[in-house]
Parts: sequence; C-alpha cells; structure tokens
Amino acid sequence: MIDELYSREILRRTTQLQHVGRLAHPHGTADRTAKLCGSTIHVELTMDGDTIIDFAQEVQACALGQAAAAILSQHVIGATRDEILSARDALRGLLKGQDVTFPERFEDLRILASVKDFPARHASTLLALEATAEAMGNART
Repeated sequence: MIDELYSREILRRTTQLQHVGRLAHPHGTADRTAKLCGSTIHVELTMDGDTIIDFAQEVQACALGQAAAAILSQHVIGATRDEILSARDALRGLLKGQDVTFPERFEDLRILASVKDFPARHASTLLALEATAEAMGNART
C-alpha cells in the first residue's frame, strides 16, 4: 500500500513547499483540517481583482497534503480565481477516478492520481486547494 500511495515523485514534492509563513496584510485567509488524519493548513493571500498576487501558507500535513501544497505554492502567484476553482474541481474529479483537465499551471497535480484508491486520504490531499478557494472567497480588497 505505501509504495502505491507514496510514489517517489510525491515524496520529492514534499520538499518543495514555497511561500511558507504569513503575510503582513492579507486580503483573505482560511484554515482547513482533514479530520481523519489531523492534517492542517492555514492560507493567506492578497489579490488584485481575481488574481492572486501574494500568498503564504503554514502546512502541518501528511506527505500527500504537503505535496499538493507544494505544487500549488509553485504556481499560485498569478493564478486567477477560475484557475484555482478549476484545479480544485479537477483534483476532486481525479480522486474519484474521472478523466479531468487541469489548468495548465496546475497540471502537476496529476501526480496525485494514485490517491484515488485511498478515499481516507482524499481530504488531506485537497486541503491546500480547498483552503485557497475559501481564502479567495473571503478576500476583502
């Protein structure tokens, strides 16, 4: 099970987390917890219209949550609301075994396809995108 779930690429991504910490004056924030495993994420962002121009996160998650947060963090600056929501929805679909299309900047999330066979891990895998979508919804510019 472990080898199927935690591929070398997923484990490599856990070391690539960017934008760690807090922002001085975020426009939106969100906290998410995966109840089953206890993984948590805190996201802060600044927006210009519908585009993220600054981003910070604090991640206390399993390897799957860290890998997803790392991929998000590498491409989040400049992402639009539609791209974030599309990426979140595509990841949800991927985890259900659907054929999905990711926004180009978030195509790397496809490496998480192996998680589809482990439903108990879906919530932690979705944490970063769920929190970012919520923070965008809470944003006051």
